[in-house]
Amino acid sequence: MDLSRRRFLQGAAAGAATAALPSDGVAAFGPREPKQLPPNAVGMLYDSTLCIGCRACVAACKSANGMPVEQPAHLAGWNEGTWDTAEDLSGKTLNVIRVYRNGTLEQKDRETDGYAFAKRHCLHCVDPSCVSVCPVSAMRKDPDTGIVRHDPDACIGCRYCVYGCPFSVPQYQLDEPFGEIAKCQFCSHLQREGKLPACCDVCPTGASLFGRVDELKQEAARRLALKPGETTRFDRGELGGDRPPHDAPVAHYVDYLYGEHEVGGTQVLYLTGIPHEKLGLPKLPSVSYAAVAEGVQHTLYRGLVAPFVLLGGLLFFARRNAKKTEQNEAERCPK
Repeated sequence: MDLSRRRFLQGAAAGAATAALPSDGVAAFGPREPKQLPPNAVGMLYDSTLCIGCRACVAACKSANGMPVEQPAHLAGWNEGTWDTAEDLSGKTLNVIRVYRNGTLEQKDRETDGYAFAKRHCLHCVDPSCVSVCPVSAMRKDPDTGIVRHDPDACIGCRYCVYGCPFSVPQYQLDEPFGEIAKCQFCSHLQREGKLPACCDVCPTGASLFGRVDELKQEAARRLALKPGETTRFDRGELGGDRPPHDAPVAHYVDYLYGEHEVGGTQVLYLTGIPHEKLGLPKLPSVSYAAVAEGVQHTLYRGLVAPFVLLGGLLFFARRNAKKTEQNEAERCPK
């Protein structure tokens, strides 16, 4: 019976899947166990309703990380070369404030005829895809703080992290002869000196608030439980820190803490006054892409089942084609 390539590959796939099954016959093609938040993980609570769009965080980030001013060509005439006017993350900008606008812009944090601000930088995922896809471990997650950092000395410039991040955060410096990956590293160098991340340090309203992730989640829950218009205390710089807090009325929040569940959770959390999709925060599953991809890969390559099946198939077709070639040659050139 002649065996077609299609039928062989179908059979090989079925054979590989069968061989990958555990002894009880239950399919093992599923996500691996999700990674857990480190006990001492630190992060940020960004409250969009408190943000006034001053961009002090952008300037402080540039200064703290030695990043150059960025001026898009179409804005150069407007700012006369004196203002940093970065519009999104790039190889020169690790943190940016985006603006949502609708209609008449009459009221802040209103979806219709309103406006709102959103801070954009690395969310430091609990189970980061950038770490999973990096072939040389240039992307690493700190086992204590949970901060996702990039080691330029280990990086080979493959840019898998750029394509693997669900938030499109890592950026490659395409305009440099020896470009590197650029992303927020949560000012790890400042934290080692006992200082706050630069963006949290300078925020005048506490919109960017530093702290332990578990405590930031409790603070977010407290704010969500308050009634709009009710006056409450807002810390600045660090949650429970020594800086003078300020009292302000509570805005109308969307009853959702973004980052608590997205792709396995993130260490940067968002409270917003309008739906997070409007602010450029994508709707994502609760399971990490890294957990799904690694689960499938580990199943396929358990015991090198898939490679051996594929190699066997290639050898089979190579030998069959060689025999056919010999037969055809013999028929054309009989002795």
